[in-house]
Amino acid sequence: MKKHGIVPSNVPAPVGPYSPAIRVGDLVFLAGQGPFATDGSLVGATFAEQTRQTFRNLAAVAEAAGGSLSDIVRMGAYLDDLANFEEFNQIAREFLDEPFPARTTIQADLLGFEIEIDAILHLASD
Repeated sequence: MKKHGIVPSNVPAPVGPYSPAIRVGDLVFLAGQGPFATDGSLVGATFAEQTRQTFRNLAAVAEAAGGSLSDIVRMGAYLDDLANFEEFNQIAREFLDEPFPARTTIQADLLGFEIEIDAILHLASD
C-alpha cells in the first residue's frame, strides 16, 4: 500500500524529518502532538491547559486526515509527571467517547512542556 503524508497548516510545523501524520490504507498514524500554537510557542501554564491544547492539536491533525478523535483506536500519552495521571484521565473524557481507545501512559522527560500524545486512527474505506 502507498503511504500518504498529511501536513495540516493549523498545527505547529514538524521540528525534524517527520510528518504530522501518515495514512496507509484505513490507518492513520499521528505523530506526537504537544501543547503548542502554530508558531511553535508553548500554550498553557498549567497541566490542564497544556493537555487541552494537545488534544486540540491532535484533533486538527485527525481532521486533516479525514477523521476525528472518535476514530482513535490506539493512543500513547507521555506525561512529564505521573502525578497528573488522574487529571489527564478527566480531561481525556472531555475529548474522547466510549469505547475509549487502547492506551499506554508513561512518564517522559519532555524538555519544558508537560504532555505529548500520539495516536493511530482507523478510518472506514470509501
